[in-house]
Amino acid sequence: MTEGRGDSTRASHAGLPARADGEPFLPGPTFAAPYHLAGAPDASRFNYGRYDNPTWARLENALGELEGAQALVFASGMAAVTAVVVPALTPGDVLVAPSDAYTGIRTIARDVLEPRGVEVRLVPTEDAAVREALPGATLVWMESPSNPLLDVLDVAALAREARAEGAAVAVDNTLAGPLRQRPLELGAHFSVTSASKYLSGHSDIVLGVVAVADDERAAALRAWRSATGSIPGPFEAWLAHRSLATLALRLERQEASAAAIAERLRGRDDVTNVRWPGVGSVVCFDLGSQARAQAFLGACDLVAEATSFGGLHSNAERRARWGTDAVGPGFIRLNVGIEDAADLLADLEQALDVSRP
Repeated sequence: MTEGRGDSTRASHAGLPARADGEPFLPGPTFAAPYHLAGAPDASRFNYGRYDNPTWARLENALGELEGAQALVFASGMAAVTAVVVPALTPGDVLVAPSDAYTGIRTIARDVLEPRGVEVRLVPTEDAAVREALPGATLVWMESPSNPLLDVLDVAALAREARAEGAAVAVDNTLAGPLRQRPLELGAHFSVTSASKYLSGHSDIVLGVVAVADDERAAALRAWRSATGSIPGPFEAWLAHRSLATLALRLERQEASAAAIAERLRGRDDVTNVRWPGVGSVVCFDLGSQARAQAFLGACDLVAEATSFGGLHSNAERRARWGTDAVGPGFIRLNVGIEDAADLLADLEQALDVSRP
């Protein structure tokens, strides 16, 4: 266990097996559908590939160390979201969820939960709005910082009040991650993260993770994963574990550059609504119009136009192109990668200058 040590130490050693001569630091992925299993079905933890896998187990141990809890890995971030929300709510229950955060939870609420009789209360990512929606709630879903507006909630206070109302609390922690925020320690029952972002960090896999503090919820999540088949591939799990080792280093570089970029953007008179919550790699700002935003994106050299964040390559997009967020036509979501800050600043400055009306 690495608890109490520095972030880089924890991330680079998390989930590694005991040292043994002739063995690698991190064993390669285990590809298996059936495993040898003589006699009783519980003779081994590993009996069939839809239920468990040694490669997932190592990654889950690693993520559990970083979360200070039990972690379960899913095939995607949305598979993780679904595993928390759908089994928890039945007709007559009440979900409180963000109206201005990641579109996936809103899609589940609208297309799956409401048709089966669940009351959905969508509220802005503001403490007062969440607090007002708490009475009678069954499950409260928070996202802090939110995506894409990067608003921040008082998770601890709201979780305490939600629990007092008898509600379960889930926090989408994707934009902060376990090295910057541990929702379970703030009072949440579920910490949900898209491992496609910072945790893997190379923009090459899709995974999700749910962390919980108690055995009962962990068992329920594991049963849901097995029943629905929302399992990760062993190679993806192995890649995520390998990449996790550099999480702290990547975040350190990305956040330092993000701070510098946010400061520089705030100093320009042709950029408005600059947002950076002080953690993570995402900086948002408004260029006023679709034409200006697209001209800016087209003029960037180091910054690719793509939809995601947390990866080590810088990328950005005009967020309004999806039609899912209440943002202006020139609103840019920028993911700051690990490139040298001076180079990124120079690239952004020249693209802003070229695109300036």
